[in-house]
Amino acid sequence: MKYRHKVLLGDIDKKLKEILNQIATDNGFTISEIEIDCDHVHLLIDCNPQHSIPNIIKALKGVSARLLFKAFPQLKKKLWEGNLWNHSYFVATVSEHTEAQIRQYIENQKVR
Repeated sequence: MKYRHKVLLGDIDKKLKEILNQIATDNGFTISEIEIDCDHVHLLIDCNPQHSIPNIIKALKGVSARLLFKAFPQLKKKLWEGNLWNHSYFVATVSEHTEAQIRQYIENQKVR
């Protein structure tokens, strides 16, 4: 979220989950876990080694921003310079030994 504005709430949260899952389906990868906080998103993605991480991120951020702005035109006015996402992201690989811990971490984000 650009400048961490707290806008990913209510209907926007629900729509963003739908959009992100559709992007994953369209691009041949799976979102195993998703939790949307008011100003950022946590995803556990299952993809083939042939997938390019930067291309996955580009698709997720670019398409989701365009579709959210179309569904919620007022959203763009609440954001600095009209940008939903900033350019940075964090990616880490997960082994079968750490996957359960990552899943639990993502699931617990809304609880905090």
